[in-house]
Amino acid sequence: MRKFFFLLALPVQLLAQAGSFESFKSYPFPTELTASAKGSRIAWAMDEKGVRNIYAAEGPSFQPVKITSFTKNDGQELTSVTISDDGNWVVFVRGGDHGANYDGSLPINAANETNPFKVQVGTVPFAGGPTKFLSEGDAPVISPDSKTVAFIKGGQVFTAQIDGASPAKNIFTTRGTAGSLEWSPDGKRLLFVANRGDHSIIGIYTNADMPIQWVAASFYRDNSPHWSPDGNRIVFIRRPGAGGAPDSVLAKKHQPWSIYTADINTGKASLLWKAPATLRGSVPNTHGGTNLHWAADNKIVFLSYQDGWPHLYSIDANGGKELLLTPGSFMCEHISLSSDKRTLTFSANTGPDAKDIERRHAAKVSADKADMQVLTPGNGVEWTPVITGDGKTMAFIAGGAQKSPLPAVMNLSGDKTFRKIGESLVPAIFPEQQLVVPAQVIFKAADGVTVHADLFMPKDGAAKKPAIVYVHGGPPRQMLLGWHYSDYYSNAYASNQYLASLGFVVLSVNYRLGIGYGYEFHQPKNGGAAGAAEYQDIVAAGKWLQQQNFVDAARIGIYGGSYGGYLTAMALAHDSKIFAAGVDIHGVHDWTAQANLSAGADKFEKAPDLDLALKTAWNASPVSSIKTWRSPVLIIHADDDRNVRFNQSVDLINRLDKQKVDYETMMIVDDTHHWMNWQNAVKVYGAVADYFVRKLTKTER
Repeated sequence: MRKFFFLLALPVQLLAQAGSFESFKSYPFPTELTASAKGSRIAWAMDEKGVRNIYAAEGPSFQPVKITSFTKNDGQELTSVTISDDGNWVVFVRGGDHGANYDGSLPINAANETNPFKVQVGTVPFAGGPTKFLSEGDAPVISPDSKTVAFIKGGQVFTAQIDGASPAKNIFTTRGTAGSLEWSPDGKRLLFVANRGDHSIIGIYTNADMPIQWVAASFYRDNSPHWSPDGNRIVFIRRPGAGGAPDSVLAKKHQPWSIYTADINTGKASLLWKAPATLRGSVPNTHGGTNLHWAADNKIVFLSYQDGWPHLYSIDANGGKELLLTPGSFMCEHISLSSDKRTLTFSANTGPDAKDIERRHAAKVSADKADMQVLTPGNGVEWTPVITGDGKTMAFIAGGAQKSPLPAVMNLSGDKTFRKIGESLVPAIFPEQQLVVPAQVIFKAADGVTVHADLFMPKDGAAKKPAIVYVHGGPPRQMLLGWHYSDYYSNAYASNQYLASLGFVVLSVNYRLGIGYGYEFHQPKNGGAAGAAEYQDIVAAGKWLQQQNFVDAARIGIYGGSYGGYLTAMALAHDSKIFAAGVDIHGVHDWTAQANLSAGADKFEKAPDLDLALKTAWNASPVSSIKTWRSPVLIIHADDDRNVRFNQSVDLINRLDKQKVDYETMMIVDDTHHWMNWQNAVKVYGAVADYFVRKLTKTER
């Protein structure tokens, strides 16, 4: 056993060959792309080495202009970027960790400041000018007259003038936690959801002199409400409230949901559509969930997994049969409704190339007919498309295997070519010429499941190279044949490219439980705490590498973060003969603690298979097999992690210590699961590379 707390540099000869990871991480990364409801204005957030700012551009030139002036790499993310309907203001939230499983709206202090920034709603003129913070708060929505911003603070609803001319005020107080704000089309009423634990209710606020109107209050969980274009009705999702007799923990069960409409004047709610009572018909848990919208011509559009793929559907608001808008074996993500409410834009893993299942392309479809078009075919990766208010331009984020992502625009009446915005922002040190084009790899797991992976091959080096399996987190994620749309996985893509530049073969495996390959792959039997069936895919990836004539079978490593950290620990605990070393980044190690399976165990009624579920979860946990763990490991975790408890790694280290396993550690103080501080991401992935250089570049183990 060896403990080694470090900030390490790579060997000089490898630095000279490949440069540092810092150069691979030097690209700007755009997020939060949005368009105004009128005209041709767009805005987005840009992370430039941890310094995050809002950029704006206007057609037809779409010349990018930085309209905020933040200067620190202080870990404060920018989210909820929105342009007012008149195009004159950009509203956003600064701070928090909105990818967290809990405490996402609480402040973070990844820069270790003595007075950390609090999560606040900001506003800045589109044309440029001083940034003002309206209040502490989150989830802002701008009124149709572009004068008022409503937002959530402390679970209650506040408003402020968009120009910050007067202090924010609490407009009403209700029990529970308010959310899902939406202004009525005339801007006179505010729709919201009051979450009260075992049930949730939809309410409408009009003004201080009128009582809150509760819409179809029930014993259910009502959510995702949206106004009809005329403001007389709403549409919402209804799910069962919490309660009932305990059911099986291990068995997969249908999660029911329905779409209701309600008349605002009468308060009467009517069932419009009920999801099929099948596993596929359960509430979708891909990006945006049900993605419910009230579109033009009285059409309700939504997403469902009912045919085995996350697809868009349309149904008349007065009833009838739903229409499948996007047929085919692919998924729809990042869905947006155009300002005229006639067109849905989205990204999809489909196109003319069979390998498009490993990519994303920008697509659109009408809200009332199945006329889907993939607008960006090719070998790139494009995501989060939006249509400008004038209907002339589609904006999206575009990257590729060797091109880092940037905003892009396409003239919808032209030849469907697009141009990127802000290419001058990519620094000269970004090693584009060193990047490789990953190849699609397909193999079988031991139980016959087909597994997809992305192979990063070094450009030169020894005939038999050391290799590394990369395991993504989530687990509902998919790594792509190009840059990833998530900032967390953009780090991983850059890391895999860096490892390839150092001479490692890298196999990024898309194991079952991930998205992009249909419902049964996404929701397999016996996955995770119910049996870790997906671990077979990781073993299959290691064995596939062992069989390749360009891989040294004695020098195969494995690494991953979050769920990928869990599967890395499983590999080292169960198959040290395959995996010579690993890096476990904030992984889950004990399902019985992380999954909270014993909740309700103190009640008289218990789930019929509670004891079996606990035993199964324990056996699916790396710590249950600690006695067969032989390979060395580097364990990395930040202690403000809001996705995986820091104690998961503390507990593992104590167990490894007792077993005298060779381990090293890196603890990052006050950062979160998502490496909000850019320098921390550089430090973490640089340490990953250093560890594998030291452990896998020897000729003997």
